[in-house]
Amino acid sequence: MSRFDPGGGFLADCPARLTVELLADKWSAVVLYGLSEGPVRHGELVELIGDVSRKMLTQTLRRLEAHGLVHRHVYAEAPPRVEYELTPLGSTLLEPIHVLTQWAKTNGEAVLDALDAGTESDDDSNGNGNGNSDSDSDSD
Repeated sequence: MSRFDPGGGFLADCPARLTVELLADKWSAVVLYGLSEGPVRHGELVELIGDVSRKMLTQTLRRLEAHGLVHRHVYAEAPPRVEYELTPLGSTLLEPIHVLTQWAKTNGEAVLDALDAGTESDDDSNGNGNGNSDSDSDSD
């Protein structure tokens, strides 16, 4: 028996689904965690996170700000200085992000092993060794 209740918390317009979709974004959880120690400037956040473009970081910060998780503070200086920090609401996500991080540390190898096993199984089943079977093709 499944514990997933169709009338439960993941309907199209429910807050739980919105939150999962927000955090499922590639950079959202990383950005939130990057802001966990206090206000950070955009360039510092790029360096802290690594491997994120400035454009993608800006888009992610804007989305998190629109959802009330991040506050953008512009200082009236020349040149202007901008810092980002978690709102009290955004801070409430640090514990769930920490739990997911711990899960990944504990189970990451098993997930990678499963991916590798699936890839090897695909290679063996179609006999061509490239991982593409006729059923995977869109050229019907």
